[in-house]
Amino acid sequence: MLLRPSLVSSGIHATARRALAACGPSPPTMVKCAFSTSPLRQASILGELHNFKASYSKVIRRGRGPSSGKGSRATWWCTRGFNGGQTKDEIVAGSFGFKNRNSVIMSPLSLDHLQEWIDAGRIDPNQPITFKELVRSRCLHGIKDGVKLLGGKGKGNFRARINITVSRASKSAIEAVEAAGGTVTTRFFNRLGILTAAYPQCFPHAPRLADPTSRKDIEYYRDPDHRGYLAHTVKPDENPHSLFFKKPEEADKVKQRKKKQSGKQKKQAENRLW
Repeated sequence: MLLRPSLVSSGIHATARRALAACGPSPPTMVKCAFSTSPLRQASILGELHNFKASYSKVIRRGRGPSSGKGSRATWWCTRGFNGGQTKDEIVAGSFGFKNRNSVIMSPLSLDHLQEWIDAGRIDPNQPITFKELVRSRCLHGIKDGVKLLGGKGKGNFRARINITVSRASKSAIEAVEAAGGTVTTRFFNRLGILTAAYPQCFPHAPRLADPTSRKDIEYYRDPDHRGYLAHTVKPDENPHSLFFKKPEEADKVKQRKKKQSGKQKKQAENRLW
C-alpha cells in the first residue's frame, strides 16, 4: 500500500501515525501500514505512472479532421458532383434551359474606348488596326471567338480616320467610322486564325486564314451592308442577303426541268418487264 505523510488518514493505526510523524518533511521513504499485507513500495510512484509503449498503437485516420493528425478535409478524393452521399443536385433539381451550340462570344470594342486609346498614343491611326495592335496595346484582354465593333455612346465623338479589321461590326459603328473618313472590314476568323492574327510572332510560318463554311457566316461576310470581305464574290444578279435565293424566272426553269426528269422516269418504269 502506498503512503505519504500528507495522505495518511486519521483511521490509521497510532503506531503507523507515530512512525510517519518521525519522518518529518524528509523525502518519501519506504512505509508500510501496520494492517497492510502488501510489500513495501516507494511513496512517490504515483507521480511516475505512464503508459507502456507496447500497450497501444496509434492509427492515423487520414483526412478525418484535426484529430487525424494528417489533413483537415475528408473530401479530397471525392469525384465531381459528389454531394456527401446524398442524392445529387442534378438529379433532385434536374437541368433547365439549353445551350446554344451556334452562339459565339465576341469581345466588344466600343468607339469611345478606341478613341481614348488613340488619343493616349497607344494605337497609331495611320496604320491598319488588326487584332495584333489591339492586343499589344492592351485595348482588349483576350479574344475568344472574335471582336465586334460597337458604336455606343461615343459614335458621335469619334473623329479618328482609321482602317480597322474586325470579326463583326454594328451598323452605327460602320456609319461613324466612315463618316470620319475611315473604313471597316469584317472578316471571318476561326480559333487558329485569331491566334495567328493576334500573336504573329508565335507563328514563323503563318498558316492560311480559313474561310467560313456555315451558311450563316457565308451570308454575313458576303453582305456589303456588313462590309464583309466576301462582298466582291456576289454577282450583280444575286441576292447578297441569302445564299440560296433564286429569281422567279430561274425557279420556274428549275421546276420545268424537274417535271421533265420525272416524266422520263415514269416512261422508263412503264416499259420495264419486271
